[in-house]
Amino acid sequence: MPVHPDLPPGRLPIKLDATSNGEFAPVPLDAAARHARTLAQSAVEEARRRLGMSRRRYLVSLLGAAATLGAFNRGFAAAGRRGGAYELAPEAPYELAAAQAAIGGEELIFDVQLHHVNPQGAWRRRASPEAFKGMPNSGCGQADHIECFSSGALLKDVFMDSDTAIGVLSHVPGGADDNPLDFEAAAATRRAAAALDGSERLLLHGRCMPTLAGEIEAMAAQAERFPVAAFKTYTQFGPPGGAAGFRLDDDRHGTPFIDAARRLGVRRIAVHKGLAFGARGFEFSLADDVGPAARKHRDMSFLIYHAGFDTGTKEGPYDPKARAGVDVLIRSMRAAGQPDNVYAELGSTWRFVMRDPDQAAHLLGKLLLSFGEDRILWGTDSVWYGSPQDQIQAFRAFQISREFQQRYGYPALTPQIKRKIFGLNAARVYGIDPVPLQRRLASDAVQRQRAEYANDPKPSFATYGPRTRAEFQALRRLAGERP
Repeated sequence: MPVHPDLPPGRLPIKLDATSNGEFAPVPLDAAARHARTLAQSAVEEARRRLGMSRRRYLVSLLGAAATLGAFNRGFAAAGRRGGAYELAPEAPYELAAAQAAIGGEELIFDVQLHHVNPQGAWRRRASPEAFKGMPNSGCGQADHIECFSSGALLKDVFMDSDTAIGVLSHVPGGADDNPLDFEAAAATRRAAAALDGSERLLLHGRCMPTLAGEIEAMAAQAERFPVAAFKTYTQFGPPGGAAGFRLDDDRHGTPFIDAARRLGVRRIAVHKGLAFGARGFEFSLADDVGPAARKHRDMSFLIYHAGFDTGTKEGPYDPKARAGVDVLIRSMRAAGQPDNVYAELGSTWRFVMRDPDQAAHLLGKLLLSFGEDRILWGTDSVWYGSPQDQIQAFRAFQISREFQQRYGYPALTPQIKRKIFGLNAARVYGIDPVPLQRRLASDAVQRQRAEYANDPKPSFATYGPRTRAEFQALRRLAGERP
């Protein structure tokens, strides 16, 4: 696993930056977010001096996260963004009990979107030895820099440096052999199971890109060899010179793919919607096909990754004429009669709107009004954003303002709603009873490792994904895409 002996200057326990998951071009922080981050640096320094603590010791404690979120509140409020805020007592940056009350928790955290790079994958035979060297965290100290993005990095960040209890290893777009981010399912599962001492903390997605020849037929081999919990696809993916994508409700690719999953006994379809890779296939990234497909296949569950969010569309009150973003998904659901077999997932989406509490309040409020508190799923898109602990802590503390609740009819984010989003909803979708699960995980090998690690934690507060357009373009070229 990567070793981070100390924290470089400037890092904060709540990461606010331009990092992308590689599926969208990094979006620079605006002036309000930059100001909020600057305030956080000052707040951390003032608080740790007041308490006589080293910077590292202060940042690693809950106090550092509380000080950071409190400073974000002040920065965003100064910019007039008061649609949501992180609820913290004034003493939270100085008193551990107050920080624990705001950002601590013992709820089940079930992350349905985790990724890593496979250092032994076939893609390396075609890739330059410099591949990924321009990415953040490539200098983590490993002899092979690709190991900085491997399952070892993921397992440390997720199961040691965050409160995540269980997760799903998911896929990224591309064929089986030529994509550096499309890890080999068998090897990844074996490594993960060995590292986790055989505990049931990881589920596995199968993969299918229906626009590639032979992909639908290959689903059976995956289901035979591995315990496939869902099949993951990208509707906007198409091979060069071929179709630019497909619709979930079309009879050439979408329906055959869903029917194949059903025949194999896999009743969950995880589909990327939103976060368009670029102009090619953009129309297939929209979620207007979700409602019709869900209505057509009522016996299947559709897990809509990113909830249709698009970084080029600023989320506000619901707009029935929206051309992209979460509103397209909501409109599709309404037109289809609100089918109850669709779930909205928050990977990358929540992380992005943490930079703007107004967008965060609108996005969560709209999803709660449209899907209800039982059909929103927690995902973080880690490893690209490093440890997901900051996303967890921010969500624990976030609240939609009373003004937005009254003006738009959004519900308050109660502890019960947050527990459902954090993990209870995903447990139900994946057919897992959370009570015996939490009892079992409370004493497994990972929990014992966590307890020991907590005596001297070494979080890096690093991000892994591209932060600049140049890094993004390099990553897309690896995937065979034109930036």
